[in-house]
Amino acid sequence: MSYVIRSVRAGEWAAAKELRLAALRDPVAHLAFLETYEEAAARPDSFWQERTAGAAEGADTAQQIIAEGPDGRWVGTLTVLVEEPGTTDWAGFPVERKQGHVVGVFVRPEERGSGLTEVLFDAALEWSWAQGLERVRLIVHEENGRAQRFYRRVGFLPSGVTVPLGDAGERELEFVLERE
Repeated sequence: MSYVIRSVRAGEWAAAKELRLAALRDPVAHLAFLETYEEAAARPDSFWQERTAGAAEGADTAQQIIAEGPDGRWVGTLTVLVEEPGTTDWAGFPVERKQGHVVGVFVRPEERGSGLTEVLFDAALEWSWAQGLERVRLIVHEENGRAQRFYRRVGFLPSGVTVPLGDAGERELEFVLERE
């Protein structure tokens, strides 16, 4: 692989925005992300600037990791959010341990199957363990079988926690990886 795997830099918000919008145009985006392309595209540049700076190299509460191709184009990403005990998560559940929450996983379709997602996860876990996190978790739609198979392959297992999604009766499943 000739990719550079690294954390984003605060000034790279335009590239972060472009990759997020590409992710939201993916055919399975409705299963993978909690916002639509239209919602994200309507956000002002200040939103993207703050979001990127908050997860940039050197930040300790979040880290966005990207895969940069040989031509400089960003071809994959994920973000780890740090969740502290005594707080509540995005779904209103109490956080009991210092943990990472992986969100925004996306690899461009033409790069899938190359091993790139595994490399992104390796970098995310390395960053997470360096932050002293006890475990890393992620939430995956119950119908996103492809993602569930991948998460199992890299060591994440279902915890039994489910998160209801809206009024449609859909659910998301929590998968976790404990620090060894």
